[in-house]
Amino acid sequence: MATNQTNSNTVSFPEHLVCDAPNDMVKRESTLGNLKYLVVGVMFGIVFVKAEIISWFRIQEMFRLHSFHMYGVIGSAVVVGMISVFLIKKFNIKTLSGETVQFHPKKFMRGQIYGGLLFGLGWGITGACPGPLFAQIGSGYVAVIVTLLSAIAGTWTYGLLKDRLPN
Repeated sequence: MATNQTNSNTVSFPEHLVCDAPNDMVKRESTLGNLKYLVVGVMFGIVFVKAEIISWFRIQEMFRLHSFHMYGVIGSAVVVGMISVFLIKKFNIKTLSGETVQFHPKKFMRGQIYGGLLFGLGWGITGACPGPLFAQIGSGYVAVIVTLLSAIAGTWTYGLLKDRLPN
């Protein structure tokens, strides 16, 4: 059994249900406190729509090397992420609940190459990656529900097979 400690209690989960990516959050969020994530998610979706990131046409342009638009968006996100991590580490910036942000080293595994290729193939075929899926559905592209269900099925299948896949 793995444990996840919170302020007032310890929660135990079966080992197969524990995520490989650690979350060092100790303070439990209140229901009202979770509202900020909904607000940020909606704002994020609006930015995706306005920047045309959810456009199947824009995604196809990117994969056909016909436009810089998506590469510019992705490159900007990488630069903002790098600067953010640098600033968090340099100034020891805390979370909104006052906890220290911890970065854990990531170990390279060969399976990440295969996973990345599958991810890119799915992205190119469907015109959607997991980030904009909900913005696409919210914008009325209901056919994307098939992509969402496929992403869920793929994640579930990976969970079942991950011990037998190349690392």
